[in-house]
Amino acid sequence: MSILIEIVQGIGAIALTFINIYMWVVIITALLGFVNPDPFNPIVQFLYRITNPAYALVKRYIRTNFNGLDLASLIIIVGLQIIIVFLCALLRAL
Repeated sequence: MSILIEIVQGIGAIALTFINIYMWVVIITALLGFVNPDPFNPIVQFLYRITNPAYALVKRYIRTNFNGLDLASLIIIVGLQIIIVFLCALLRAL
C-alpha cells in the first residue's frame, strides 16, 4: 500500500510542478501585455496560444475589465494558488 501512496505523491508533485510552470507562463504573458511585443514572434505566439483558453474561460464567467485594467491574469493566478494549496494539503494527508 505504501508503494501506491508514493506513486500518487509523485504524480501529485509532477502536477504541482506543471501548475507552477503554468502560473509563471500566465505572469509572463500578463507582463507582455504592457510591452506590446511583436505578435509574429514564435515565442509570443506560443505563450498566447497556451494562455488564451484560460483567459477565455475566466472572461466568459467573470467581468475582468475594470477601468481599462484587465484582471483576468490575477484571477487565474489566484485560482492556481488555490489549486496548489488544496493539492498540497491532499498530498500531505496521504
